Amino acid sequence: MGDFNLALVIVAVVVCVIVFLVNVYLLVNYQHPDDANQAYFPKFVVVLGLSIAAISILMLPADVANRQACRHAIYNGACNLTLPMKDLWLAVYILDAVLVFFVIPFAMFYYEGDQDKSVGKRIKSALMWVVTTAIVVALLLGILYGLVGKVDFTVRHLSSTTTSFPSTWTFDNGQPCIGNGVHQCSAYSASPSSEKTWTMRTTFPEYVVALATIAGSVLFAIFGGVGIACLPLGLIFSFIRRPKAVITRSQYIKEATELGKKARELKKATESLHQEEKSGAKGRKFRKNVKEVEKELFQLEEDVKLLEEMYPQGEKAETTWALTVLGYLAKFILGILGLIVSVAWIAHIIVYLLIDPPLSSFLNEVFIKLDDVWGLLGTAAFAFFCFYLLLAVIAGATMLGLRLVFITIHPMKWGATLMNSFLFNVGLILLCSISVIQFCSTAFAYYAQATAAQEIFGHTLESLRGIKYLYKYNVFQIAFIVLAGLTFVYYAAFGWRRRKHSGRFQLST
Repeated sequence: MGDFNLALVIVAVVVCVIVFLVNVYLLVNYQHPDDANQAYFPKFVVVLGLSIAAISILMLPADVANRQACRHAIYNGACNLTLPMKDLWLAVYILDAVLVFFVIPFAMFYYEGDQDKSVGKRIKSALMWVVTTAIVVALLLGILYGLVGKVDFTVRHLSSTTTSFPSTWTFDNGQPCIGNGVHQCSAYSASPSSEKTWTMRTTFPEYVVALATIAGSVLFAIFGGVGIACLPLGLIFSFIRRPKAVITRSQYIKEATELGKKARELKKATESLHQEEKSGAKGRKFRKNVKEVEKELFQLEEDVKLLEEMYPQGEKAETTWALTVLGYLAKFILGILGLIVSVAWIAHIIVYLLIDPPLSSFLNEVFIKLDDVWGLLGTAAFAFFCFYLLLAVIAGATMLGLRLVFITIHPMKWGATLMNSFLFNVGLILLCSISVIQFCSTAFAYYAQATAAQEIFGHTLESLRGIKYLYKYNVFQIAFIVLAGLTFVYYAAFGWRRRKHSGRFQLST
């Protein structure tokens, strides 16, 4: 038992170190050259946030592995020697909430502050915004916790008489209980009046986690539902829309000239916005124009990238074209594999969560059988499905972020991502990661039973007063499936079309 726990601790430490190094690598390679050797605090927040998001996803399979230490325990106290998963869950998710609602907004306000101001004034301005937000959030949480921070468990009072043990043990549908002539147990024969509601106050950390989960669940239902379809189909249709051959030089010159005109228009618009900013005009019209410029700039960069693919240049042009072809082929293969996983996810949600009683435990049984093949194979598959769901959320946010006017566009680009874009996306990932874990603990309740995550995200969250009805009637799961279906239809109808070049760009007046 002790050896198992020691091995689990070592694995956990090694995984945390690997996650940290991978996130540092992503930061270094994604950051914009303008942020090199500066903006160290936002960078620290980015690495910490990405690490917390990844570790929180990995904690659920770790929770399952931690439970295995108690499976063959020969004394009750053995489970006390395992990892304190409930305390770790609460610590990670309280830190998650602090990062999302306080630290990341402060880092964004500071980073986006007027560069002409001193560091002290920028810190003061950012603190004013964050402190105001903190006061409002604290008051809201305190009031809600005082009024409805309770859980309502439905219990049934049972009582029965005693009887002597029979000499033979025979149980069937006709006699499910002990005793001669008994055809119904107390649980079946109890009257409806025996049901009562047992109310208790939840802890404040669990309540904070619950409310953060609700906020994330709204985004999860939208982004996850769209992303579970657009993640694989986007890769597949990217292969279908791929450039089939290298264009001629005359075609390249024509396309490059058009893109040059578009770039000059954007430069002129940017200079105009910069003059407006200096004059102090930062109203709704200004913010709308900034978003339009960011959108057009992102699309211009995509057009330039596509043109470079269609007309590779340099001494190794043939090699570049060959790598481009192989890259699109890899997208097609990954898209097919992703489509299989997405269909499996949707089928599992329908047969296990939406139908009562469930038609099948489906993926739960698959993970259990994989564990029988090799101890950690089922846990690894379980972790993969959880990670895939988080990737689907990110894919959905990327797709909708270019189309919804109320979402600031913060695209992630290799070697060209500013820190404010990094911080925005990290906050989105952190907020949705809570809901991903809650969703996975519910979807794989049979496989992840008796874990600390089940206690927090299963019994407590789904019995919380005022919130339990969202889970009782499967509101988020239904929204997830509906949006996934609509996205499949959208891609089937329009996904194969090439995107046309946008028209002449003009600012709102």
